[in-house]
Amino acid sequence: MELIAFIPSPSRGVIHLGPIPLRGYAFCIIIGVFVAVWLGGRRWVARGGLKTTVADIAVWAVPFGLVGGRLYHVITSYELYFGEGKDWVNAFKIWEGGLGIWGAIALGALGAWIACRRRGIPLPAYADAVAPGIAFAQAIGRWGNWFNQELYGRPTDLPWALKIDSAHRPADSLDVATYHPTFLYESLWCVGVALLVIWADRRFKLGHGRAFALYVAAYTVGRFWIEYLRVDDAHHVLGLRLNDWTSILVFVAAVAYIVVSARLRPGREEIVEPAAVTAGETAAKADPDTGDGDAKKSADAKSEDAKAADAKEAKAPDVKAADAEAEEPEPDLDRDEDEDEGVSVDAEAKPAKNL
Repeated sequence: MELIAFIPSPSRGVIHLGPIPLRGYAFCIIIGVFVAVWLGGRRWVARGGLKTTVADIAVWAVPFGLVGGRLYHVITSYELYFGEGKDWVNAFKIWEGGLGIWGAIALGALGAWIACRRRGIPLPAYADAVAPGIAFAQAIGRWGNWFNQELYGRPTDLPWALKIDSAHRPADSLDVATYHPTFLYESLWCVGVALLVIWADRRFKLGHGRAFALYVAAYTVGRFWIEYLRVDDAHHVLGLRLNDWTSILVFVAAVAYIVVSARLRPGREEIVEPAAVTAGETAAKADPDTGDGDAKKSADAKSEDAKAADAKEAKAPDVKAADAEAEEPEPDLDRDEDEDEGVSVDAEAKPAKNL
């Protein structure tokens, strides 16, 4: 039975611009990184950090993450690159796909920790700021699997089934053309995780790494059931794929961190980047008009107080003069006119006596 509706796969995952190959997988990774840095930067500034901090730390975290993601994939799928008939050089061809999110997060966190330590920034606060951006980056990056026609799920005839070319189908189902689009499932799940973290962070004021832990816990839940649908080769332990066990362990660790952290360090960090506080104080002192709202209001209030004091000092002499006039004795209007006349007679008598 031919399907009426399905998701087509790209006929090719690379376009050549002259001698330069433009690969869809690489584009998805790059766009995801830009989105993560952009959103993380906005959240970091909202927490009180500097605008360029997230991008500066990403210069360390992204390369570490790419190396870590590739190492995890090669180590857990070593049979694809090493052994008889295999070319170990292919282990370095990252553009052909193969990044393990667990290794990317682990080694990326190491790179971020180094950069944060150099700037005097707490890593948990930085992780909280970039957590939703990382989820969005994963959602975008998963479309790279669509370009490479890889990591799809079991055969299905659902209307949203993904059509895979015969060259990319499993050897045991070459006659089956449509499969579960697990790349799409995970992409949509990651968008939901990002929105969940943003909402929870605003609602509960998550801090000290709890927003990042929530992202990790929520992602692992979706990854567990999506991983269960996939049919690509993977190591199995007790009937479950290796990444399923990894999801379980990481989920437990993330939930435990949220619980313990909430008890030991409730609330959110008041200061996430000391340099930002210093820069704000310096700007406020140099020019109150360019400072923040509180600094400007404080400066205006001080200016009004100074003007009031000057006006008070200017009025002070007039007040003193009025007080002085009020203290002068008033003339005695009831004094006898004879007294004045007496004084005049005496004054005239004195010269006659001298004569």
